[in-house]
Amino acid sequence: MTSTTQLTGERADLLQALRQHRGFLLHTVNGLTDEQAATRSTVSELCLGGLVKHVAGVEERWMRFAVGGAEEMQRVAVDWAGQFRMAPGETLAGLVERFRAVADQTDELVGTLDLDAAHPLPEEPWFEAGATWTVRRVLLHVIAETSQHAGHADILREAIDGAKTMG
Repeated sequence: MTSTTQLTGERADLLQALRQHRGFLLHTVNGLTDEQAATRSTVSELCLGGLVKHVAGVEERWMRFAVGGAEEMQRVAVDWAGQFRMAPGETLAGLVERFRAVADQTDELVGTLDLDAAHPLPEEPWFEAGATWTVRRVLLHVIAETSQHAGHADILREAIDGAKTMG
């Protein structure tokens, strides 16, 4: 966290869990070349650089939701397929830098947002119609997404060079 404010209680716990799973993901890509980070080691579109890009995008979008609701979340269009791949000209270092910048923004917000504030979810087929999420629920979702994708990254990394992050 870039702020000098020391969080305690629930906020500290949520942020510690998010930081731990971010750390797992970043550890998994440590030492890779751009070519390795762009390698699709399974039949899916997933590559390690793409996972870093996707997790940063997910965190950024959900934190926009936490601040301003569905309208703010949807303000920036999402390249649903491209978010899992490294585009020409993208580097792992650049993707990690963006990931860290998004993380710093989230860390700052965790100390300022009302965890009980709630917004209606976007109208999408994968969300329950009329449901709302609190900022707390958003943070739990970001932690779950980051954790899930850190596990995916571990599998992809093992398929590339045998390295294991969590095994």
